[in-house]
Amino acid sequence: MAGKQQSGVASPPDGGWGWVIVGCCFMVTICTRAVTRCISIFFVEFQAHFGADYSATAWIHSLVDCTTMLCGQYCSCTPGPVLLTPVLLHKYFTQTRAAPVGSLVGNRWSCRAAVMLGGLLSSCGLLLSSFTNSLELLYFTIGVVTGLGFALCYTPTIAMVGCYFGRRKALAYGIAMSGSGIGTFVLAPAVQLLIELYSWRGALLVLSAFVGNLCVCGALLGPITVRQEEGVEVESAGEERRGNVSSHNDELVEKLSKESEDGLSLLPENPTPQVKKRRCFSSCFLSSKEYRFLLLPDFLFLAMSFLFLASGCSLPFVYLVPYALSAGVSHQHAAFLMSILGVIDIVGNITFGWLTDRRCLKPYRLACYIVSVAMEGFCCLFVPLLRSFPLLVPFAVLYGYFDGAYVALIPVVTSDIVGAPYLSSALGVVYFLHAIPYLVSPPIGGWLVDITGSYTATFYLSGAALLASSLILSTVAGIRRCRRRHHLTEHEPLPLSMSDQSDCVIAFNNAVVSQAS
Repeated sequence: MAGKQQSGVASPPDGGWGWVIVGCCFMVTICTRAVTRCISIFFVEFQAHFGADYSATAWIHSLVDCTTMLCGQYCSCTPGPVLLTPVLLHKYFTQTRAAPVGSLVGNRWSCRAAVMLGGLLSSCGLLLSSFTNSLELLYFTIGVVTGLGFALCYTPTIAMVGCYFGRRKALAYGIAMSGSGIGTFVLAPAVQLLIELYSWRGALLVLSAFVGNLCVCGALLGPITVRQEEGVEVESAGEERRGNVSSHNDELVEKLSKESEDGLSLLPENPTPQVKKRRCFSSCFLSSKEYRFLLLPDFLFLAMSFLFLASGCSLPFVYLVPYALSAGVSHQHAAFLMSILGVIDIVGNITFGWLTDRRCLKPYRLACYIVSVAMEGFCCLFVPLLRSFPLLVPFAVLYGYFDGAYVALIPVVTSDIVGAPYLSSALGVVYFLHAIPYLVSPPIGGWLVDITGSYTATFYLSGAALLASSLILSTVAGIRRCRRRHHLTEHEPLPLSMSDQSDCVIAFNNAVVSQAS
């Protein structure tokens, strides 16, 4: 359907069918992230049935996480604490570069087709897993097929929420992304009950039917209808045919922003078809200008800290339930520990993001991030001393809270390091860096259990990796502070680094947008 044309700046509807999209995204995060976390509940069942060691069994969880990370965006942070202009926020959430396969399918066909195809793949993967007779087949059915399906579903749905909301975007994403924690809280005991009633094969069969609801969510991802400031509605004609996320940007963003050579946001006059084609092409393949931040020493240290972070934070989610069972905790109580982790994760995500957004803590956001990661590391170091359910509950509460806390600050810390103009590309690199540690750290943790006969070394490895991550960032923070003091003592103006440019870019974008309106 051809859209109506009129001069003026198009804006998202901020409601209406957008709340249905939020509900779909909420359901998608439950079916993807919550189900992935609950796979650790099957750990002991797989190990006992196939007679495999810990290292071999851990590959199932690591493969599904790595496949989702490499092929789709793996991000559970809310945008609330990210202080960016609406232009940059929209570009981050609708042009995120962390999901090549999901974006490619969404751009080539439609977001609806991508999510429905992903739902079909993930459901079939779990269905085939319930009939497998070898651990190697589970690697393929759960790790690859289901992981690829989750990747296809996650990114297009996240992008659609950003297309439907502008002024209420933080609220919309806060509701949508809470499905991960709420889903884990509900699904963990439910999955354990299904295993007890129908065995692990029956539980996977039920999960397959549950994940099939992703196809329903995909069917509800209709074309976006935006309105102009004069009140005339403009409907995107390309979404139904192509579902191109970039086509929404042509309507919503291109009239507000255009990247100059320095990555600053400028207003174009009348974008030509060549510009639109270039923007569509760049949605899949980045120009080298967007990777300038890779040369920053601060970002290299940040990337190194993320590698240690991903190596440590994934181990408790994989081995907490097996460790609790080995300590004599019942199956229901062990599964409930995952529920606690999930719901407290959301609490930490929201409250810590809100706290660090206050004026008194805003200058110390990097320090708050370092403290939250370090606290996670200390929690893991004390796990071997906790041998009962009442003692493991405080660990689940503290670890879940600080896990949600640091996740909420990842975009903020990254923006402070590289600057707002490079945030989208930098986050793509940051989340991509999580893939390799997610793939190798669980099997390494399982190998340590196999050779030592206990989980002590595994949790010590997790704690040491998290503390190393916080130590690296502490070094970066110290160097940055000494650098600033050195320039101040010499009475020289401090050079404008990429991180310092973020405030200038925000002010510049606000001025440009106000002039355009």
